[in-house]
Amino acid sequence: MKNIKGPAIFLAQFMGDTAPFNALDSICQYMADLGYLGIQIPTWDSRLIDLQKAAESKTYCDELKGKIAAHGLAITELSTHLQGQLVAVHPAYDMMFNAFAPAEVHGNPNARTEWAVQQLLWAAKASQNLGLPSHVTFSGALAWPFMYPWPQRPAGLVETAYSELGKRWLPILNAFDEAGVDVCYELHPGEDLHDGISFERFVEEVGGHARACINYDPSHFVLQCLDYLAFIDLYHDRIKAFHVKDAEFNPTGKQGVYGGFQSWIDRAGRFRSLGDGDVNFIGIFSKLAQYDYEGWAVLEWECCIKSPEQGAREGAPFIADHLIQVTEKAFDDFAGSGADEAANRKILGFG
Repeated sequence: MKNIKGPAIFLAQFMGDTAPFNALDSICQYMADLGYLGIQIPTWDSRLIDLQKAAESKTYCDELKGKIAAHGLAITELSTHLQGQLVAVHPAYDMMFNAFAPAEVHGNPNARTEWAVQQLLWAAKASQNLGLPSHVTFSGALAWPFMYPWPQRPAGLVETAYSELGKRWLPILNAFDEAGVDVCYELHPGEDLHDGISFERFVEEVGGHARACINYDPSHFVLQCLDYLAFIDLYHDRIKAFHVKDAEFNPTGKQGVYGGFQSWIDRAGRFRSLGDGDVNFIGIFSKLAQYDYEGWAVLEWECCIKSPEQGAREGAPFIADHLIQVTEKAFDDFAGSGADEAANRKILGFG
């Protein structure tokens, strides 16, 4: 068994316009002071990383790692959640997703997709230059508007959508394979990859690609009423990244999974700070340790009640308390008598 690394934290939800959240050095020191050992970097924030430069310059990457290491931190993964989303966008979401891309490609879906693909290709090289084995992202969505089948979906619609999604991602996955980096999709409502079945469908479309992996986040499974512990049993060989995020699901006589178009604080399913929701993290950390997960445990803070500062402050010790130092010996070794084939045959009555 392997030891999970941590605690670490995803910086996306913490970056802002005021210190210490507006610059790499200051946010690194802030997180290090809270007890974090790693940071996951959102690559769309130029205050944290120049993605193109990281793809083109090993020297730049070495300097970036050194700057972060000076605060006692390591980079866990790079994130392209926003860019990955733009690899595949249904026209219904065109206007809303323009905000994830530079102004020069707004209103031009083809140009926006090309921009997103280039971002992913740079992320592959940047991850390689930084010595990172895994990368986290979103899949994008072509079929999501048709998730609930009313009116009934035309025959072949979903198959066509996943075929196109696979075609768009296959060259990206190949680029990551050349770089020696796993692509870890966060299975998330709003993405075509949102549960085990949809992930399997995608993996089939990309020919079982070994680099098509999972960023495991139980919060999204709680809100889908999916068995997130059994999920680890089924897909542990593809889990190469881990977002530690809590959630709760409290259905009523008025609402359930879909939430009635309400704000987060009023939905039955809500994201919470660590320890405030329903997620069985003892079970999760146990199963990941059992299956030799050796990546990072990365806090993703999204809570509809607590402040990010409190969430970050409480998150580091919460993760640290759940990390398992795996045993190197069996608990009953003291009673062992060693291996003796002749004795074993006698015990079994073989003579």
